[in-house]
Amino acid sequence: MYDNYSPHQSLMSKRDKKQKERNRMLDWLAYAALRVVVFVLYLFPVRANLALGAFLGRQLWRHYHGGRRRATDNLRASFPEKDDAWVESTGRRSFEHIVMLVIDMFFTPRLVKRDNWDRYSTYRNIERCKWLMQGGQPVIFVGAHYGNFEIVGYLMGVFGFNVYSVARPLDNKFINRWLYGVRERAGQKILDKKGAAEKMPELIRQGSTLCFIADQDAGKKGLFVDFFGRKASTYKSIGLVAMQYNMPIVVGCSRRRGNDFFFDIAANRMIMPEEWADKEDPLYWITQEYTACIENFIREDPTQYWWLHRRWKHRPKEERKARQREGQASASELSQA
Repeated sequence: MYDNYSPHQSLMSKRDKKQKERNRMLDWLAYAALRVVVFVLYLFPVRANLALGAFLGRQLWRHYHGGRRRATDNLRASFPEKDDAWVESTGRRSFEHIVMLVIDMFFTPRLVKRDNWDRYSTYRNIERCKWLMQGGQPVIFVGAHYGNFEIVGYLMGVFGFNVYSVARPLDNKFINRWLYGVRERAGQKILDKKGAAEKMPELIRQGSTLCFIADQDAGKKGLFVDFFGRKASTYKSIGLVAMQYNMPIVVGCSRRRGNDFFFDIAANRMIMPEEWADKEDPLYWITQEYTACIENFIREDPTQYWWLHRRWKHRPKEERKARQREGQASASELSQA
């Protein structure tokens, strides 16, 4: 996210080296294979493809042992009151949603147009943020890896809003270029994480809407806020940009209905600059506020969240120190035994 935009020479050199080491022929073959798969998918209606996606998601749950274990652990920690059967069914269904999202991405430009959006989506609590964007007010839109998060930026482009979605490019440049074209076909613009900091001031002056996915682990230097009863490292970028430019933050989601290509899209919360003006620690308050809102809409249907994410990978400094002390104490007891 935004916090990682400042140059770190060692990280950049590793990334550049990795790019140079990629085999362009293998990348092109992977791209060609993907295009063939997509061509075959287009021979069948979207509902049949979504049923296939759900089936492949169940197979992924069955055979991707590391991801299943991580999702299961996250679910048990987040919902300690639920039994094993609930955890199993919720985790399996979340994997189905991940694969169905891939199907959605391929079919969205073919199906969703400016004159038929209501066949595929409904909207709740969007009027206020819509008028702000139409009036040229720069807005930050925050979402999570939940439901079909990709379609929100696409629909904003369809409706004619000046919207930029911040994203990390794929390592395979052939696939990345093609997917960017798919995502930008209706007017949405994709802003690469790398170098986005330099472009943001001008985009904000133009009254653009900036879209972020805000549920990724931010490492040891992130801001640790509560998320499902545990501290989760969260990027500071959204709060810092909002504070610097007095930008409202809209927290929203797009939830799938059943196995259909149909989505309930909602602006769940709008955080206005005056709300954090008198806070003792406005950055922490903003970050905790939108994170709590994300948790709330996930709780409404946990099956649509990406539980395989390493969301709680990094721990707060005090927690790491406590574990270190416990480890030292245990080692001392063993040495004395």
